[in-house]
Amino acid sequence: MKRIIFLLVAISLISCKQEVEKNDDASKEADSLSLEQKLKIDSPQFALEADAKQYASNWVEFITAQNEVRKLENSSVKEVMNNAGTIAKIMQSLKTSLPDSLKAVPVEARLNVINTKAKLLDQYSSKNRPVAEDVIRTSKELHLEFNNLKLQLNELFLKSLEDFEKELDEFEEMEKEMDSLNTSKKTEKVVS
Repeated sequence: MKRIIFLLVAISLISCKQEVEKNDDASKEADSLSLEQKLKIDSPQFALEADAKQYASNWVEFITAQNEVRKLENSSVKEVMNNAGTIAKIMQSLKTSLPDSLKAVPVEARLNVINTKAKLLDQYSSKNRPVAEDVIRTSKELHLEFNNLKLQLNELFLKSLEDFEKELDEFEEMEKEMDSLNTSKKTEKVVS
């Protein structure tokens, strides 16, 4: 009787082990397929306005970070995971190299968010068994936050309402002068 029970237990253990191996193989295959998929980033790239572009073009770390963010658009999950450490270092460098001319609380806040997203991406990519969905989601968030940084940089150079009103007043004065010159020329022609 003991032999029969021992035999049944042994058969049960062997069949359980085979099921676990099948599940492991299936999950490894699914993981490898999900790591090969390309990122689908739908958020549009925002362009910097002329004034912001002038300052950003002299900010080497910004240009480097922008190139890395653009690479995300055409990368597979595996490529992003392999490059996550580099991305995190670049975003940290971007944060610490902010030029004095661009220092503003909103810009610094955006840089903190970008740096955090890059570190999360690195952390998710460095796991023993990385989850592709976490890497994809964080990559998309990083891309979006970089676009938000560009919008924030554009806002730094927007004219204030007072500047806009002053410019409008100057334009109206110039129109009045032009009108007065035109009317004086017409009267001269009529007199001559």
